[in-house]
Amino acid sequence: MTSPRKIFVLNGPNLNLLGTREPEIYGYDTLDDIADRMEDEARRASVELDFRQSNHEGHLIDWLHLANAEGAMAVILNAGGLTHTSVALHDAIKSITVPVIEVHLSNPAARESFRHHSYVGMAARGSIAGFGALSYMLALEAALEMD
Repeated sequence: MTSPRKIFVLNGPNLNLLGTREPEIYGYDTLDDIADRMEDEARRASVELDFRQSNHEGHLIDWLHLANAEGAMAVILNAGGLTHTSVALHDAIKSITVPVIEVHLSNPAARESFRHHSYVGMAARGSIAGFGALSYMLALEAALEMD
């Protein structure tokens, strides 16, 4: 029996506050709104999504390892502020064979200078940023095309 085609969607610190946190930057969509849209598209593609959020770096690392152990098709990762600080996330991405797509609602390159560096992006297959909630849908499309 083969395991279902699965894509992990991992979300880091403060993304649980989407819809209310700085909506002028991140928009009014909640993480649940984004998950619902992604689930609809994944269902059409006969793919299972494993959608998770944590404010803790270690959870994201454990989930990257889990995605690899379960043979996921891809990981879509919005590491939030950890993008710019976490060598540990970089190393976790480099240690797995599952392709990782970095995603951001805003465009970090158009924001404060400390956001211009991405440890996640250095290890990821590719990055999609600056399109609000659509960034997640574009990342899902990319993950499905890599299959």
